[in-house]
Amino acid sequence: MAPVLNQIQWIYREFGLKSLFHTGKNSWLIILSRCTRMLAYGTSSLTLVLFFSALDFSDTRIGLFMTLTLLGDVLLSVLLTLVADRVGRRRILFGGSLLMVLSGATFALSENFWLLLFAAVVGVISTTGGDLGPFRAIEESTLSHLTTPETRSDVLAWYVTTASFGSAIGTEVAGRVVDYLQKRDGWTILDAYHMVFWIYSIMGILNMVLTLLLDKRCEAVETKEVVDTGSSHGEESGVLLDEMHEHDEDSGDEGQHQRSSRSIPSPDLQLGKKKSRFSQISQETRSVMYKLWFLLIVDSLADGMVGYSLTVYFMDLKFSLAKSTLGDITSISYLLSSLSTIFAAPLARHLGLVNTMVYTHVPSSAAVLLFPFPSSVWITVALFFLRTGLNNMDQAPRSAFIAAVVKPEERTAVMGITSMLRTLAATCGPTVTGLLAGNDKFWIAFVAAGVLRLAYDFGLFAMFVNMKLYKHENPEGTKGGFALTSTSSRDEEELGELRRDSENSERAPK
Repeated sequence: MAPVLNQIQWIYREFGLKSLFHTGKNSWLIILSRCTRMLAYGTSSLTLVLFFSALDFSDTRIGLFMTLTLLGDVLLSVLLTLVADRVGRRRILFGGSLLMVLSGATFALSENFWLLLFAAVVGVISTTGGDLGPFRAIEESTLSHLTTPETRSDVLAWYVTTASFGSAIGTEVAGRVVDYLQKRDGWTILDAYHMVFWIYSIMGILNMVLTLLLDKRCEAVETKEVVDTGSSHGEESGVLLDEMHEHDEDSGDEGQHQRSSRSIPSPDLQLGKKKSRFSQISQETRSVMYKLWFLLIVDSLADGMVGYSLTVYFMDLKFSLAKSTLGDITSISYLLSSLSTIFAAPLARHLGLVNTMVYTHVPSSAAVLLFPFPSSVWITVALFFLRTGLNNMDQAPRSAFIAAVVKPEERTAVMGITSMLRTLAATCGPTVTGLLAGNDKFWIAFVAAGVLRLAYDFGLFAMFVNMKLYKHENPEGTKGGFALTSTSSRDEEELGELRRDSENSERAPK
């Protein structure tokens, strides 16, 4: 039995289950919330464009709809993420979930183009199947706050894994529901599509409930470096430190894992001063993020051109597959994505964050480039599986990379701006693809997207392969930050050594 137990313990540690367990219930609720939300997005990614086609909307109008909806996502993301830390992360997540409910109900009840467009622009409807609204940036910032450098990539990997699993369930359910309902007497294909959007609203309600279960440890704590000058400010900071220490002791193991991510509350926050989030991002952070933002814009433009909804529509036009078959194909692809992302955290520990991002994304980009050429449905589906199976393996390392190169108090703003720029870039894609599809040149969109994605991959490797990480993180007891390269294969071991050395130095007699 001992070898078996050793193997189980190795799996428990290596695949991040230990990190996930010890991070605590807030992380579990956030991950479950995203899983249910992506289930809703999975239903829309399969049915949205097909729904518009059944309403006889032109390809050009469909592309315009998706572009304007993505623009709405941009505005919503900017407004909500930039104020999330000040207003309250839980409140923003609850409000976003409410918008999901209202948007889904509108699509379930209406067939008017302009009303649907209004609901999509001001609400939360995923036109691509991706999580481009205000939720993800806030959730990733919160998870980064709740984790330590050595557990962060593990937790974020499960955040992505369960999301893909939710998408797989959503597309499978949507395909089966549509196929079943349209065969019943008195049901049309449009009636079946409307029913799917009720599922979207139900998932929004479930998200609202999960958000209410989160506690105050999810909220932001702004930071400011404290200098011991013997002033009243120093005494006040000492009191704050004591209060934080008492809170950690009350929190047990969960508090230990959160402590390294917490910092002293800024006096500005206590005084209620309101500043622009962007103005609070340091020049050092901006110099890194400007380069990353440019590359992410290129990648997101490509993803917008060939989003999953448009890809499903392309297969439907080319091969005239049954809706249940399309649902099966899309669901399997999401399931493959979910299974592959389990390996993202172990790969990141051994290869480094940037190497993992690049090595897993290049084959997916090549599959996009080659996707429109095969005349066989099986080869086309195989390329689709390759694309989606590897497409999300870079997400957790990318989020961990951003968290590692920016200051803790800047994370929500930086991730919000990142989400906004990615969504803004993606808005251009559907319009271009709609114009190409209307002129029987749909295939060009996949070729262009594949080239852009490969440019992103190679640019990412060239610019960030030796980037120093964790300079702004303070392990327990340390006086300053530490740095590891993004290609380190021993991140976890070195982090542990740094912590032990720090603890020993503090215990040594002065």
